[in-house]
Amino acid sequence: AARGMPVRLLAREIDRHRVPAGVSVVPDARFVAELDGLVTLGGDGTMLGGMRLVIDRPVPVLGVNHGNLGFLVEVAPDQLPSALKRLASGDFCIEQYACLEVDAGGADLAIRFGFNDVVLGRSGRSGAVSLDLSVNDLHYGYYRADAVVVSTPVGSTAYNYAAGGPVLSPSSGAVVITPVAPLSGISRPVVLGAEDRVCFAAAEDSTPVAIDVDGISAGELGRGDRLTATVRPEAGQVVRLSRGEYAKRSRVKLSLLDLPLRPDQLLELIPPELRRNV
Repeated sequence: AARGMPVRLLAREIDRHRVPAGVSVVPDARFVAELDGLVTLGGDGTMLGGMRLVIDRPVPVLGVNHGNLGFLVEVAPDQLPSALKRLASGDFCIEQYACLEVDAGGADLAIRFGFNDVVLGRSGRSGAVSLDLSVNDLHYGYYRADAVVVSTPVGSTAYNYAAGGPVLSPSSGAVVITPVAPLSGISRPVVLGAEDRVCFAAAEDSTPVAIDVDGISAGELGRGDRLTATVRPEAGQVVRLSRGEYAKRSRVKLSLLDLPLRPDQLLELIPPELRRNV
């Protein structure tokens, strides 16, 4: 606002913020239609919500990390003033992100786009989900497990990784399907291409299947219901101020998740002014 740029806040956020002078509060439709850029204050979940908000009209999204680990968000709170100055002057680059678009045969899903993952899991503590997998209308096999995770490359470091799935390079454009605690059927991760159309059908012996998209409850599949997932390319635009620094920080965060780095390699990731304290 100090640089003469109009600043707007979503009307639905009004109860969570003190609205300063110079900030207009507008409804969703107007907010999205008139945006040139979006700033999200929170963690990765907040940033993913912002990217979903503008998915039909992607604009640059700058994430400010008020969360914990945060793989997507780049800017620390004390870096925000300089980041906003660079955003206003156009001194940044864009990292394109794909997402998974899901369809449950016309059923009304609360969320249809996932930048991290789509999880099909049991809605209670008993039983197992039983799902038939088809890729491009060809039957591949079935899963009987606690859950099945369908992940994008950026989401591969989340639930997929915790379930034993591979970390995918963002440049791969791939999709990975990983079962969680498999009992029978396909028991290993399956990596597919960005053009592949993935379909799951809930078998007759399946417990009700809860659908979570980016960690948020989106709906449920009953016996015989189907869910289709396809990749939507360039669905989100993430602001990167320094790709090199962001990559280094991501490597540190991955090392915290047991990605093997030798001590000397880990030391290289620490800023020079801090190394003397190590």
